[in-house]
Amino acid sequence: MTEQEPARSRAAAASDGGGGLPEDVTATTAPVEDGGSPHLADPDAVDTSLRSPAERSRTFTGILVNTALANITTSYLWFALTFWVYLETRNVIATGVIGGAYMLLIALSSISFGTFVDRYRKLAVMRFAAGFTLVMFVLSGVMFLLTPTASLLDLTQPWFWVFTLIILVGAVVENMRNIALSTTVTILIEPERRANANGLVGMVQGLMFIVTSLLSGLSVGLLGMGWTVVVALVLTALAFAHLLTLRMPEEVRAAATDAHGGFDLRGSLAAVLAISGLFALILFSTFNNFIGGVYMALMDPYGLEMFPVELWGAFFALGSTGFILGGALIGKFGLGSNPLRTMLIAVCLMGVLGAVFTLREWAWLYVVGIWLYLILVPFVEAAEQTVIQQVVPLHRQGRVFGFAMAFESAAAPITAFLIAPLAQFWIIPYARSAEGAAQLAPLLGEGISRGIALVFLIAGIIMIAAALLAFLSPVYRRVSASYAQAAAAEPGTAKSDS
Repeated sequence: MTEQEPARSRAAAASDGGGGLPEDVTATTAPVEDGGSPHLADPDAVDTSLRSPAERSRTFTGILVNTALANITTSYLWFALTFWVYLETRNVIATGVIGGAYMLLIALSSISFGTFVDRYRKLAVMRFAAGFTLVMFVLSGVMFLLTPTASLLDLTQPWFWVFTLIILVGAVVENMRNIALSTTVTILIEPERRANANGLVGMVQGLMFIVTSLLSGLSVGLLGMGWTVVVALVLTALAFAHLLTLRMPEEVRAAATDAHGGFDLRGSLAAVLAISGLFALILFSTFNNFIGGVYMALMDPYGLEMFPVELWGAFFALGSTGFILGGALIGKFGLGSNPLRTMLIAVCLMGVLGAVFTLREWAWLYVVGIWLYLILVPFVEAAEQTVIQQVVPLHRQGRVFGFAMAFESAAAPITAFLIAPLAQFWIIPYARSAEGAAQLAPLLGEGISRGIALVFLIAGIIMIAAALLAFLSPVYRRVSASYAQAAAAEPGTAKSDS
């Protein structure tokens, strides 16, 4: 539907629920004054009076559960691929490249995803992403069936990289749903409850970590990679079928937006810069991903050296219960009056944990460290989402969330691609040599993974320093003041944003 077409009745919109992809809408923008409350450029696009807050909350819960199933499935297959490749090759470069490529693909595609979310109805975007992921996983299953295992695991042959790329592309496109999910919080949840809703999103992500890490390890160890692909296919199909049953009548039609084309980089950057301090907020969130890139490259190798694959999946699942606890705490208590302060405190504590949880090669220290670290992750992510939902108009939120995802995701591949070769060829051999082991023993104890422990220690110290410097910056004070001003001016409901 274009703006020149007559609007459909609300009853018709409700029955449709955003099932199809409408045509692009003509751009109409409404500027947001510095520190003011955001509002919709197209006030007829969203009508929260169609249902009560409780009914909208139930719809959000259905969307959240469906997204959780989709995230669990893609993470299950991605974790399994990482475990399988390392166990068959014992090469940390391969696992580092897989993890880094995943984040790099997210960084390269997130602006397109955000543009797509702004231009089309949110449920339609979710359905497209689910269908695309299903097709890619089917292709991966066919390729695994037709290609000999020895060829798939030969890093010098193209088959390994093609197989990996198919799975990663399917998993990456599924992330489009997470951007759309963040905008449904704005549409369906009352402003004063959005921080709590974002905490529930974090809690669901924690459940994803528990289920996928546990099932992926067991699946690879007991069933093999072939049946793991089959399980992923079945779960993806179930999530797609359930998504077709959901309706969101509040989104009467796609909001008029100034998004253009399929990759609106200029519009994404303009949307970020239109809000004072928003780019600084994205920089603050990126601190978390620098150390995340180190973990991405080396956490699984460290765990797999310490435990059999089945036990490593189980212990990582145990540590991942911290993610659920962190999300539950936010869902119950929120993020306080200043989410930015909460974010930086969490980042600083994550740096401390990253520096100390491998100081000795003790299983309990590693698992407890992961558990405490993952308690803090939802606070960082929910703080950023809450601020964006508070200060950015709905018709631009997709591109802002996409830009933030692209910018923050780019940090992890940089560190993963750098750290994996350094660890494989220099740090790990040095730590395992007689001279290196003797030099590291007073600080890091003894064990075959002292080289990885040294990398974690350095990364954690860098993270702490970055968070402390951010606390002292004038930008932090300006962004905190801007958020407080916008929160004070926020109307009571999403409808009054119009």
